[in-house]
Amino acid sequence: MALEMSEEEFERHVVAELDELPDDMVDGLDNVVFVTEPRPEDGSLDLLGLYEGTALTERDRYGFGELPDRIILYREPLLALAEDLDHLRDEIHVTLVHEIAHFYGIDDEELHRLGWA
Repeated sequence: MALEMSEEEFERHVVAELDELPDDMVDGLDNVVFVTEPRPEDGSLDLLGLYEGTALTERDRYGFGELPDRIILYREPLLALAEDLDHLRDEIHVTLVHEIAHFYGIDDEELHRLGWA
C-alpha cells in the first residue's frame, strides 16, 4: 500500500534529505533548483526523478542569464514505491544523489556501477 502525504509534507522530507547530503556534493551545484511535481509528464509511476539542464561536463558556452537547471522529484511514484517513511526518505536520498550525479556529468551506466541507480 502506497504512502499518502501532502505536497508540503513531501517537500519537507526532500529538504531534510538535501540537508543530509555531504557539503562537497551540494556546494558545487551552481544555478540548480530543486522542485517536486506529482508525476512525470507521461503520467507514469516509473520515473522517480529527473535532471533537466546542462551537465557541468558540457558547459563550455554556459553563461550568465541561463535558466537554472532543474532537479525534479516526483511525489506520487516515490510514495507508491515506499513501504514506510524510512523507506521513502531512503528513496528520496538515492534519487537526489542520482539526479545530482547527472548534473556532474555521471551517466546511468556509471551510477549503476557505483550502486546509485
